[in-house]
Amino acid sequence: MTPVLQISGLNKSFGGLRAVSDVEFTVREGSVKALIGPNGAGKTTLFNLISGVLAPDSGSVLFDGKPLHRLRPHQIAAEGVARTFQHIRLFPKMTAAENIMIGRHTHSRAGFIPAMLNLPWTWKEERQVREKALEIMEFLGISEFAGTEATSLAYGQQRIVELGRALACGPRLLLLDEPAAGLNMRETSEMADLIIRVKNLGITVLIVEHDMSLVMNISDEVVVLSYGKKIADDVPLAIQKNREVIRVYLGEEDA
Repeated sequence: MTPVLQISGLNKSFGGLRAVSDVEFTVREGSVKALIGPNGAGKTTLFNLISGVLAPDSGSVLFDGKPLHRLRPHQIAAEGVARTFQHIRLFPKMTAAENIMIGRHTHSRAGFIPAMLNLPWTWKEERQVREKALEIMEFLGISEFAGTEATSLAYGQQRIVELGRALACGPRLLLLDEPAAGLNMRETSEMADLIIRVKNLGITVLIVEHDMSLVMNISDEVVVLSYGKKIADDVPLAIQKNREVIRVYLGEEDA
């Protein structure tokens, strides 16, 4: 079976710094795979290479057997790959529902001119986009905030809205960049539950996260980076016992 995502020989340098060095791994369909490593390991750079924010120096990114590394971010999103960001990027003066609707517009036909002319078929399409956004908010348990401006939401709620916007793209592969960053223990537990619910919809998830408890509880597999290189790729229990991983995280003496 062809993996949903296949990373092969991926390299990216910034000047003399090799941020990603000959990285390769696969992500199985319907799984949650975590990408972990110390600060500066190259995790976010790798996410940016997968989502088209950066172009690789060499290597390939295949999604469902098709190359993504030559496409722009909006083209990659249209192929079925959506992502969230380490730092929340909501539109502050728009409501929670409107922010989620933006994600759905990758599937809409209406461009600037039809919308400006206020053509009847654009009304129907916009209504369908709003209905889908409200359906997603119901799934995520945030329906009550549909009309609330993003800036008025609590930080944890903003994180969930950002997840909703990514889901509105209708992805087969969801890239989550530190979804638990800044969350308290209760919010982190709720986020973990939401990620599992997303997986149960049949959506494949690749997650970058520093919270090891969350990673080990929800992941089917974990790949570990250190200084841009892959040092391990295995099931969570094996990763916890891997001496090279322990050395990287705790230091030689503790290991």
